[in-house]
Amino acid sequence: MTELSESHDDPFAPHLAALVVLDDRGVVVGWNRRAQELLGHPDTAVIGRPALEVLVDPADLPAVTEAAAKCRRAGGWAGVLTLRHRDGQLVELGLRAHELSRGDRGREWFLAGAPAGDVLEWQRDRAVLDGLYRQCPIGLVIHGPDQRILRVNRAIERFSGVPAADFRGLSTGRMLLADDARKAVDRVRQVMQTGRPLVHSEQFVRLEQDPARERVALVSSFRMEDPSGRVLGVAEMIEDITERHRAQRRLALLDQVGSRIGTTLDVAETARELAEVMVPHLADHASVDLLQAVTRGEEPTRAVAGPVVRLGTCSVGAQQPGPPHPEGHPVEFGPGTPQAGCLAEGRPLLEPVLPPDWVSAAGRQGAQAPDLGAHSLIVVPLAARGLVLGVMTLWRSRRPDAFETDDLTLAQELASRAAVAIDNARRFTQQQQTAFTLQSSLLPRTVPDQSAVEVALRYLPASAGPGLGGDWFDVIPLSGARVALVVGDVVGRGIHAAATMGRLRTAVHTLASLDLEPDEVLSRLDDLVDLLAAEHEAVGERPVGEQVVGATCLYAVYDPVSGRCSVARAGHPPPVVTAPDGQVAVLDLPAGPPLGLGGLPFETRDIELAEGSLLCLYTNGIIGERHIDADVGLTKLCTALARPAGALERTCQAVIDALVPSRPSDDVVLLIARTRMLPPADVASWRLPAEPASAGRARTLISAKLTEWGLEHLAFTTELIASELVTNVCRYAGGPATLRLIREQCLVCEVSDTSHTSPHLRHARTTDEGGRGLFLVAQMAERWGTRYTREGKTVWTEQPLTGTPV
Repeated sequence: MTELSESHDDPFAPHLAALVVLDDRGVVVGWNRRAQELLGHPDTAVIGRPALEVLVDPADLPAVTEAAAKCRRAGGWAGVLTLRHRDGQLVELGLRAHELSRGDRGREWFLAGAPAGDVLEWQRDRAVLDGLYRQCPIGLVIHGPDQRILRVNRAIERFSGVPAADFRGLSTGRMLLADDARKAVDRVRQVMQTGRPLVHSEQFVRLEQDPARERVALVSSFRMEDPSGRVLGVAEMIEDITERHRAQRRLALLDQVGSRIGTTLDVAETARELAEVMVPHLADHASVDLLQAVTRGEEPTRAVAGPVVRLGTCSVGAQQPGPPHPEGHPVEFGPGTPQAGCLAEGRPLLEPVLPPDWVSAAGRQGAQAPDLGAHSLIVVPLAARGLVLGVMTLWRSRRPDAFETDDLTLAQELASRAAVAIDNARRFTQQQQTAFTLQSSLLPRTVPDQSAVEVALRYLPASAGPGLGGDWFDVIPLSGARVALVVGDVVGRGIHAAATMGRLRTAVHTLASLDLEPDEVLSRLDDLVDLLAAEHEAVGERPVGEQVVGATCLYAVYDPVSGRCSVARAGHPPPVVTAPDGQVAVLDLPAGPPLGLGGLPFETRDIELAEGSLLCLYTNGIIGERHIDADVGLTKLCTALARPAGALERTCQAVIDALVPSRPSDDVVLLIARTRMLPPADVASWRLPAEPASAGRARTLISAKLTEWGLEHLAFTTELIASELVTNVCRYAGGPATLRLIREQCLVCEVSDTSHTSPHLRHARTTDEGGRGLFLVAQMAERWGTRYTREGKTVWTEQPLTGTPV
């Protein structure tokens, strides 16, 4: 009886089972009360009678006889037999038979029986319990009230690599690293004290004997109690979810790559984003190195191992040093280094375990590895559209586990996605550089040499907006020592705006050469913009979200002889003037319609500017930033100009510093001109009547003045030019002529009259008596032309002061 289970749930327990004793002949010699309850026979009715005769139905006799034979041969038997109840019903009982030795009295057989249903249920319960400890894939740990381990199942043995018997008697968390052990102890104590179960609590499990291997477990805990409520301990179900956790981490990394990398079309920023995503989720240290050609927006050459620029670095911990070579510095990968091979061949590299001397070993990583005790390495190429753009290097030093093949696969996937974003940024950079090259080629490279004004200017392309703007400026020398100052802004952004700006600037130069009044220049520009718009609409060229063509412009002409400035504007912000005494005023000019509306008039205003005045022209980028009201911006501009910083360049920079942010959202053009006046001694003017003698008078006056100026070597050509021009006035204009000489960078000779008739240069036939005047003028002068005013016209010529006499 000592082999029977002592569990109160065991149906074969002595107080629950039907107990029967048979002698060696099969006669009943013992019968308990439970046997009477199950089979209906009192002990007096069965003791002393053969069991086969009393308890077995004839139909079941063969099965019972076979079981008895097996029991005799084996010394015991267990199974299910059908017995006959006293009332004749058949009862299925689970039976266990054991041999009892009585010494010299022979053998007896002890039988314990219970209803077959109870036996099967108990067997299933025992199978479940046995399965939990032997076959269940989920770990089971039983903690006693003193928080010592009573028992673990084989799943824990497989999970930890430690025999189950070694756990018995250990304190909770004994085999874990300190951080993980503390969490395990706190969890068991909490469940033990509160009785509240914990379900699906994640726990990092790192064993002291294998600290490099990181495992993750899903733990569910509950308190065990007996029927009286006494606490027996805590049971924990532990599921190894290491692979699931890694898969989730990889998916999270992939999601981060999609949401964080490529947020800007900036190559360097994209490289930094990639390095920051890698740490600490996959690596302890990361660097991203791109070929120099890629950083410039160029397409890299195939199978090139350098040179590269380190654009992204990241390391765990604020106090941890990162990989050498700070961001933005060139890096040289020596022959034989993993990075050089990766760049040349486009193949990834996995070094799960690095030897201790790997960093300093010749022909290996050299100076490119962080001196952080790195023990594992991954190098993957950044390749997109068949081109290797650079390389990403990952190290582990703080995290004890080495890189695995799955980590390499993940790094390749992340690098592949990031490479597409980097290549997109590279292409955008290339397009931007092409556009900026186009724009810079369309803008003036230098300020032309002239004596009318001193000029300081700034052109700042937008850095925060998409594409190029269409802002432009110009300083155009005109006849008579005058100068034209132009500032304009084409509506929209991108290549279309830059190309339109170039066409308008060319048109302004052409119109300026005609010496037209500012309002006339704007009127003809307006016609040109209408024509461009019609062309674009005809071929369906309309950038998304942009007006077909539109622009604003301000055109000013300053005359250093008279000090007069003629200004007209087409929807452009008004100029600001600072007087020599520091008084600032915004010029009250008619706004005029923007170019492209068509048919509306423009108006020119003349203003007198004292010598040393500042004339400030600008575009909306100076006063029209999105966070600044235009009136506020104009007030700030006036304030900055009210305190001239001495040198004109310093004044210009002071305005930029005061009004323009570090990353302007719109193109900025600022042009400041300080006016000059030609000395009266360098200008000579005479009024001549419309009569033949005036030509001789002109020669005399010119000879005397050039002798006074020390320009006798120009006397003959200038006298001939003036004589011809005055003769034309007398012959064709019919009114008085005005002769003027100006000495500045060249010698200017002007003859004005009241006629608007245009002179024509022609080649006279040999038989013609006249018609050679303008031809001779064109041959003698370096430049010549005609400009029209409200009072008439002026024919002018220019000769270099260093010219030799003819």
